[in-house]
Amino acid sequence: MSIRLTAFYIFITVLSIYAWKDWFKSLCGLILLMAIIEHEDMPHAMFGIQGFNMWNVLFLIIFLAWLTSRHREGLAWDMPRHIQVLLLMFLAVILFGFLRAVFDRSYIEDYPLKSLFSEELINTIKWVLPGILLFDGCRTRHRVVMILFCLLALYFLVSLQVIRFMPAQAAIADIGVMVNLRSRLGRYIGYSACDISGMLAGASWGILAALPLVRRKKYRLMVLVAAGMVAFGQALTGGRAGYVAWGATGLVLCLLKWRKYLILTPVVVILLPVVFPSVVDRMLTGFGVTNVAGQSTVDDYAVTSGRTETWPHVIDKIGESPWVGYGRLGMTRSGLREYLRKEYGEDGAIAHPHNVYLETLLDNGILGSLPISLFWGIVLTYSSILFRSNNRLCSAVGGLALALTLAQLFAGIGAQHYYPRISTTGLWAATFLMIRVYVEEAHVRMWVADAENSWDEQLLQQHAVVATA
Repeated sequence: MSIRLTAFYIFITVLSIYAWKDWFKSLCGLILLMAIIEHEDMPHAMFGIQGFNMWNVLFLIIFLAWLTSRHREGLAWDMPRHIQVLLLMFLAVILFGFLRAVFDRSYIEDYPLKSLFSEELINTIKWVLPGILLFDGCRTRHRVVMILFCLLALYFLVSLQVIRFMPAQAAIADIGVMVNLRSRLGRYIGYSACDISGMLAGASWGILAALPLVRRKKYRLMVLVAAGMVAFGQALTGGRAGYVAWGATGLVLCLLKWRKYLILTPVVVILLPVVFPSVVDRMLTGFGVTNVAGQSTVDDYAVTSGRTETWPHVIDKIGESPWVGYGRLGMTRSGLREYLRKEYGEDGAIAHPHNVYLETLLDNGILGSLPISLFWGIVLTYSSILFRSNNRLCSAVGGLALALTLAQLFAGIGAQHYYPRISTTGLWAATFLMIRVYVEEAHVRMWVADAENSWDEQLLQQHAVVATA
């Protein structure tokens, strides 16, 4: 057994034991483990039993510790009803889509039912559960700061692994070097280059949103360096959808609150090709291509990595069942994947639509996509409100949730999934942290309003007594 694996088992054991004393700190450790859980050295199953791994065991222990301590801590469930309804509808959409795949196994006959249940249902829902526990237990400022730090550290650790396994010259060398090295990320870190690019696209902005919490200059400098390293790690991924998401997310945050930094936009545009030429070349792939007539044109296939040939077929298939879609794995079960494989001969590249919005419409139709859209719309609204708050902690939490959500939504144009996945565990945790802070702020506002009303009533009574006298 390697030293790293031994350290991993010791860490899991310590967190498991400590969970019975303070389950919330162990939950923070569990979320932090997401940075390395897919690493090549990490065991994904024990004794050959599917789903029996150390992360699942630790989460089960934390879950039981949470259940037994709720009464002792006096926790009362107070999630806003409209958010609960949307989350239950989100769950219903996932469950209904899964059941449709169970009873209609078209084109997935070779997919074992046990694996279908594990991968398409259990391993979809479970990545949301740490966030739900976090919402219930994060009732103090100390806990908010603790989990905020863990979430930022999660993305920082992922970026460190990218920098380690992707040579720095990949950002300044020929574009071919970056493209050839991208496969190292999936092999060594466990997350695909596209997933990492989407994860880190919002993380660097989330770190900057937490900067006001740091008072001392030397620590502020460390935060700026951390944000820069996360941005550099994201640049090394070569994910073009992630690049677009990074720029668009930063622009939205500047328009909402950091307007004075908009003057730096021309500087970034000028310096980017100088500092990271490979990144710019990757972004501009397909632009300025010379056709047979010697004219400069845009190669749509190269720009979108062939997605422009796939998307029209997906849209046509959506039109055949616009209201309810085809259920889970709709790309395969509708026969579209087989058709595209025969048409273009690229089986691996067309397993899903490579577009979040087309995927949810294909799988769940308009009716299933509506509650999902409403939920993320509320998340964006609440995050924006907190981000613009004068309270530094509220602004940091709102900024992180807003940045991560925006990055996923922008990156979803060319990749990602709307289903909860292991790569979005941090996003879901940040989302529920934001909802908790928003709820606590609402409680404070209600308390202040009640106090002011009570004070006004006392003044009125005093004036009435004086007038009577």
